[in-house]
Amino acid sequence: MDGDQLLTTGLFLAVVAVTIGITFWASRQTSGAADFYAGGRNFSGLQNGLAIGGDYMSAASFLGISGAIALAGYDGFLYSIGFLVAWLVALLLVAEMLRNSGKFTMADQLAYRMRQRPVRTAAATSTVVVSIFYLLAQMVGAGALVSLLLGVDGDTAKNLTILVVGALMIFYVTVGGMKGTTWVQIVKAVLLMAGSALIVVLVLSKFDFNLSELLGTAASNSGKGQAFLEPGLKYGATTTSKIDFLSLGIALVLGTAGLPHILIRFYTTPTSRDARKSVLWAIGLIGVFYLFTLVLGFGAAALLNSDKYAEVTASGGNLASPLLAEAVGGGDGTTGGAILIAVISAVAFATILAVVAGLVLTSSVSVAHDLYNAVFKNGRASEADELRMTRIAAGVIGLVAILLAIPAQRLNVAFLVALAFAVAASANLPALVYNLFWKRFNTRGAVWSIYGGLISSVGLVIFSPIVSGKGVDATGKNLSLLPTSIDISWFPLENPGIISIPIGFFLGWLGTVTSREPAAEERYTELEVRALTGAGSEKAVVH
Repeated sequence: MDGDQLLTTGLFLAVVAVTIGITFWASRQTSGAADFYAGGRNFSGLQNGLAIGGDYMSAASFLGISGAIALAGYDGFLYSIGFLVAWLVALLLVAEMLRNSGKFTMADQLAYRMRQRPVRTAAATSTVVVSIFYLLAQMVGAGALVSLLLGVDGDTAKNLTILVVGALMIFYVTVGGMKGTTWVQIVKAVLLMAGSALIVVLVLSKFDFNLSELLGTAASNSGKGQAFLEPGLKYGATTTSKIDFLSLGIALVLGTAGLPHILIRFYTTPTSRDARKSVLWAIGLIGVFYLFTLVLGFGAAALLNSDKYAEVTASGGNLASPLLAEAVGGGDGTTGGAILIAVISAVAFATILAVVAGLVLTSSVSVAHDLYNAVFKNGRASEADELRMTRIAAGVIGLVAILLAIPAQRLNVAFLVALAFAVAASANLPALVYNLFWKRFNTRGAVWSIYGGLISSVGLVIFSPIVSGKGVDATGKNLSLLPTSIDISWFPLENPGIISIPIGFFLGWLGTVTSREPAAEERYTELEVRALTGAGSEKAVVH
């Protein structure tokens, strides 16, 4: 192992050591379910905003979006716009009302006025499915990142990385609960913003802080000329690709407000006002970060030589930010380059650890609180039993994620994330929105919309070109999941949102109008008052 790899390994271990220290500290501050599930509802707007940013700016955003911009120019940036605009939906429709009307999970808000068992079962199923897709993306990303940065090839190193990340995320959740996870996310958000800002300043200084010069150099270096700065390079060649892009955009914009690991963050603030404030902080942070990705992506296209740019292309874009860090630090073989690539890699690793911890926490809380207590124990489980179940669920979900991530390494990470967004927008958002704004909405509507959205989005992906029928690229590499001899792709789009989201909303409406549930209608006024005013909502824990 040479000096550069030792430095990178040392920084990786330092990040892990800091996060483990935070987790042990948090475990000593945690007593009871409200602490474990919602951090005692004591995080301020700024702290929760940083944590939301830490939860949301995943490896897919940090590595994937800057890579997409480096390879596809303008079209790569469209991901950033979708991810950011989505927060307006979360701010205006969900954040404050959810904080007031729920307790620990997404299902609490639905079950408030409906039959507990069917609604909680559906919501918990959807939560676990979305979280597993998202988890796979992060863990596959971790395997690829670490094997690349430590210069170790072969599947063994990647599998080992996935095992280590899996073990760490189970540890964060079972020991630290929401407090530990939140502080890991806050530290990661600060590291990510500081690391990105440093690279951005160094890139811009190479062009005398002249953006126009940066874009011009990127366009000519990419070999694509002016087309690199205009729409249509990635989406726009055919009508199908335009519809596919529209479908992706809808899923990104509507999916955020239905992502369970984002929704659960709104419960960690003392009041709904703080929940709203935390979203505003998050929008500011995430907005600045996505502007950074513009400079990182175009900077990679402008400053990397043809060999390094070929490496970025081969990695599907994931290596754009680390290789750019090396280039602005002085290039391959220089001390500055080695230090910066190690710093950016450690930040990317911290990013992955923070996001997986949030995902495992969300799904294990849903299993224990919604399935174990409400469905199997009819709400009679003691707090200690429920917490024990959460820890067991975290272990099981972590193991499932590890076992699925090892064979999933050939998958495209961005597709897994986009699928998680599509499922969240198709299954969770219709039920949440109907429940808050439609008095007549009832149990059948909720169950139909969640299962309908879930089955249609996952089903359409199974029959899409992602799974089969895409053919091979110039190097002979299979572009789909299944062998080239199998083709079941009758659905032409890679992103199912444009079909599955309307199905989720339609089935929610259909289920509701074909059944009557007076009890659900009676409790609507109560839910509305609680959602709008906060009367009767969960209070912060005082130690």
